[in-house]
Amino acid sequence: MFNIVLVEPEIPQNTGNIVRTCAATGCRLHLIRPLGFEVSDKYLKRAGLDYWKDAEIFYYDSFDELKSLNAGASFYYFTTKARKSYAQVDYNAGDFLVFGKETKGLPEELLKENESGCVRIPMLGETRSLNLSNSVAIAVYEGLRQNGFDGFNFKGELHRLKW
Repeated sequence: MFNIVLVEPEIPQNTGNIVRTCAATGCRLHLIRPLGFEVSDKYLKRAGLDYWKDAEIFYYDSFDELKSLNAGASFYYFTTKARKSYAQVDYNAGDFLVFGKETKGLPEELLKENESGCVRIPMLGETRSLNLSNSVAIAVYEGLRQNGFDGFNFKGELHRLKW
């Protein structure tokens, strides 16, 4: 469905949670090195539970490498510095949703070069940022909502009882 890009993620639990979101939504995960953890990290695996096998994960040595391999694709850069809300964008299958590292976000040079693709998740007051895995989930589900949740399960069955 969508391509989730994490540029130099630092916290293994966030990436593990994002792996789980990708597995549940059919999104591909693209990780840009350096990573702030080993992919064998127990916290990373614990947060992703047993969903690692269900997610497509790709690794790159730079953002430029990813971008050159996906020329012509639409990229949206999530940042607290953007003027436009993430909800003001029309997302399409295959779009790249790009997120920066937990402590610094995306490099300002990258944002400046891609101003029209920069979007923010609105927050009240002086809040600095949302958790990375929460931000990814907000973005992915907005894109899915816009695309009618095509192919998703809406059975809503109880485990032991019947409705």
